[in-house]
Amino acid sequence: MKAKGVSHIAVCVADLEKSLVFYRDILGLNVKMHTTQDMTNRPGAESAEIYDRPRKARTVANVWFDESPQPFLVLTSHPGDQVGGEPIKLDQIGISHISFEVEDVTAYAQELVAKGVSLAGNIEDFTDASGKVRTIFVYDPDGILVQFDEGQPAN
Repeated sequence: MKAKGVSHIAVCVADLEKSLVFYRDILGLNVKMHTTQDMTNRPGAESAEIYDRPRKARTVANVWFDESPQPFLVLTSHPGDQVGGEPIKLDQIGISHISFEVEDVTAYAQELVAKGVSLAGNIEDFTDASGKVRTIFVYDPDGILVQFDEGQPAN
């Protein structure tokens, strides 16, 4: 048996509309589905093994990087119902961040800052000994770390 690849990554958010401003409007991802689903007959909806507590509904948005069959993000929220939990840091157990590959991290960092997105630190924190910035981190509206890098170095 062998897994074929990553299908999607699901992220529960406090406010889906705020998250869409970040992922869709600032990062430029494409929303391909946005709906509210009744949880009454959803498989596993009553399972304490899957959900912290039973939910009446969830709002879901599937956001894609482009038109390719890459993994996509499933952003979910629970309208009228608060969600619990705290985002984690890189050195804690769990999925610690989402990472996107970009052509030029420095230019991308400047564009994000110009759009009002704060870096998780300052640009010097991400500058290597040769003065190159190969990766940066920012926070999404829920404080989840989002990384941008240029992929693996050529050497």
